[in-house]
Amino acid sequence: MPPPAEAPLLITAEADPESFARLDGLRRRYFPPERNLIPAHVSLFHHLPPRERPSVEAALEAAAGRGAPALHFGRLRRLGRGMAVDVEAPGLDAAHRELSRAFAEWLTPQDRQPFRPHVTLMNKASLEEATAAFAELGAGWNSFDGHAPALLLWRYLGGPWELVRRVPFTGLAG
Repeated sequence: MPPPAEAPLLITAEADPESFARLDGLRRRYFPPERNLIPAHVSLFHHLPPRERPSVEAALEAAAGRGAPALHFGRLRRLGRGMAVDVEAPGLDAAHRELSRAFAEWLTPQDRQPFRPHVTLMNKASLEEATAAFAELGAGWNSFDGHAPALLLWRYLGGPWELVRRVPFTGLAG
């Protein structure tokens, strides 16, 4: 585990309490327990340099000046040995674009990929477990709406994450 000062930074969107409870409950139910080290989340960036933390925080504060983005937790999707729920969020897409410009020189190849927000509910399970879980959850799946009240800055500690800062959206919803 890297020392906190050297641990890469990650950014996620916080889900409102009701959406989070539902998604994290599904993650606890389906994710292999020995691999489920973090709560349900919508990732924006996976690896930013810790030495740039002041600039990262300044960019988060600027991006959070908009209203809390609406989130639509839509289609359930297979991920090889897992599954995820796709998230439609035009306001979050706009915040991601703004942050991508601010972080351009630090982005890893993974973070340069097109933004496809989702919440992983299961990953790295056996193919049989993933197939059965997708069939079970998919049989009664209904999309739902929520919102993102804040951006969350984390440190990656070799598996688990440590919350560094919560940056609430402060603008009017729109």
